[in-house]
Amino acid sequence: MLKSLEGYIEPGSEADRLVRDIDFRRLPQHIAVIMDGNGRWAGRHGKTRIEGHKAGSHSVRETVECCGRLGIKVLSLFAFSTENWKRPSREVQRLWKLLRDYLRKEDKVLVDNDLKLVVIGRRDGIPGPVIHELKRVENLTRNNGRMTVALALNYGARTEIIDAVRRILAEAPDAADINEDTFSRYLYTAGLPDPDLLIRTSGECRVSNFLLWQIAYAEMWITPVLWPDFRKHHLIQAVLDYQKRERRFGDIKAAGSP
Repeated sequence: MLKSLEGYIEPGSEADRLVRDIDFRRLPQHIAVIMDGNGRWAGRHGKTRIEGHKAGSHSVRETVECCGRLGIKVLSLFAFSTENWKRPSREVQRLWKLLRDYLRKEDKVLVDNDLKLVVIGRRDGIPGPVIHELKRVENLTRNNGRMTVALALNYGARTEIIDAVRRILAEAPDAADINEDTFSRYLYTAGLPDPDLLIRTSGECRVSNFLLWQIAYAEMWITPVLWPDFRKHHLIQAVLDYQKRERRFGDIKAAGSP
């Protein structure tokens, strides 16, 4: 077991049993997560939707820590979509407040664990106090290198692609020079590797307008577990399943095969 996992994973637990089968030479470089099921979790437990979101924040903390300890280089979390503005205004306001409070409480955790925060999505429309906290934490962690946490806020993949096209048109590069690599540099995720593994909780079998360009060859792992119940052993399970798959990228042989 990695030294970073010692004392973190309880001996004899489900996570302990699973982690022993991980090949740490073949970890996904980038894991993206669609965190779904907070509302349904709240309904099942007789709680309000905002209480469901608060419960989900504990899963965020555990997932970030577990990915960092495993050695994952990038973790992308779908936190607030462009479509989420359709929700009741009171819920939307409470969500932004919850995020602002979370950033104030967790900034030390990011710094102490050498984690870098970046935000992907349209910043226009995000409440001013939240933008202030996001900029503060981004600046505070900009030189950290253990893992990058990409927080998708006011994010929609179709909007991202449209924004990329607009930037290309504005800069007017030679059309002959535009290829997949150059187009990727105009996306919100410029500089980040594409996801290797996409995790979706709550059992829904759709990508919900998340990283449509970037997940072209990502392996998908869908679990019926609702996001507030997602724990380290579920993450380790997803990584193990990922390692059992052959990634051929359109070829007849797995990548790296002779």
